[in-house]
Amino acid sequence: MKEKITLDDVLSNAPDLILYAAPIMISLALLEFYLSWKQKKKLYEKKDFFASLTIGLVSVFQNLLIKSLLFGFVIWVYNIVPWSIPVNWWTSIICFFALDFCRYWAHRMGHETSLFWATHVTHHNSEKYNLSTSFRLSWTQQLKVVFFLPISLMGFHPVVFFICHQIAVLYQFWIHTEYIRKLPKWISFLFVTPSHHRVHHGKNVHYLDKNYGSTFIIWDRMFGTFQPEDEQAIYGILDQPKHHNPVKLVFHVWGDIFRKMKKEKNLKKAFLLLFQPPDLLYEKEKSK
Repeated sequence: MKEKITLDDVLSNAPDLILYAAPIMISLALLEFYLSWKQKKKLYEKKDFFASLTIGLVSVFQNLLIKSLLFGFVIWVYNIVPWSIPVNWWTSIICFFALDFCRYWAHRMGHETSLFWATHVTHHNSEKYNLSTSFRLSWTQQLKVVFFLPISLMGFHPVVFFICHQIAVLYQFWIHTEYIRKLPKWISFLFVTPSHHRVHHGKNVHYLDKNYGSTFIIWDRMFGTFQPEDEQAIYGILDQPKHHNPVKLVFHVWGDIFRKMKKEKNLKKAFLLLFQPPDLLYEKEKSK
């Protein structure tokens, strides 16, 4: 019978890598900001940068506050299954691949359903693409934890799970840049690169809803969502906000959802609005 894991076990053995990396990431974003200004590339806009920085700092602080709640939920799921996977280097690699597979589907659902788009849109509602864009993580993104519960159900140790998850989040930082162009083909075949992710952030018609991969691009190749970069991406979202208010940038789609739900007289239909494609939220407005 496997040994039950406690919250203290995880908190004492899973270092907060993102918290430690935050000063380095901010410093690199400031360096890129300076280089962009010096070279007149216009990759940054001051108000947009400070909106991204504010959203990111609040997200880090928020994660510190609710870390115990999220850890506790994942630990509870792990403890209820009777099996466990041994902790070693090769099972840790398998955990990372399994987690990346879950991240692909979490990301994809974040674009294909209104509920999860509301938790993800913040990451896309900048018309600039730079290292600071990686800071724009919604304050409601924790709802996507449901997509990662299969990792615990499979029996991967919670400490391994959280370390792999943090490494995956940190990997996302460097791909948010215009400075790194095309990489060697063997890297681009397996891994998500800045070129792939620029496509994902583009609102060019043939770029929409493509390249969901987190660390590995192989999932997109397997499930038909891969798109190579063949023209300069136009960044932002189709219903682009005209402001830089961090609170509104986080919650504007939530507001759109609740306003539409309020207009529905049928409770079941109102609930199902959460799981419809985001485009349908604005269907009537666009047809006027």
